[in-house]
Amino acid sequence: MAKSQVTFNKIEKEKKRLKKREEKQKKKEARRAEAKENPQGIQFAYVDFNGNLTDTPPDPAMREKIEAESIELGIPKKEDREEEEPVAKEGKVSFFDHSKGFGFIIDSVNQEKYFVHISGTLEPIEENDKVTYELERGQKGMNAVQVKKI
Repeated sequence: MAKSQVTFNKIEKEKKRLKKREEKQKKKEARRAEAKENPQGIQFAYVDFNGNLTDTPPDPAMREKIEAESIELGIPKKEDREEEEPVAKEGKVSFFDHSKGFGFIIDSVNQEKYFVHISGTLEPIEENDKVTYELERGQKGMNAVQVKKI
């Protein structure tokens, strides 16, 4: 007579699976019983005028009237935005490689190093030149652009 193909491990896995199923069913029944006991429904949370969550509804007398036309969606037009004039900073060229077309400028105020590419220069520069420049965010940090000799 052939031996059964069911091993001890398979039997244990099946027992665990059935036990999980029973536990899940018991939890489901407990939640249903609790819902019948306390039929309060959904608990509400309100947002007050300061943006905090509260359990009391806000006072309708304090409601602020906002015109729908005054709401702007998207980015404001260029003429509406305040144009910040970039401040020209001063520094000294610490390194510049003409063959590769890049170098570094050290700021005279805070001694920070900024990358400069030859495409960001307005005139040819050399090492140890005093220059004015503006900063622009690049892929790896701040880059000096609009670089001119003083």
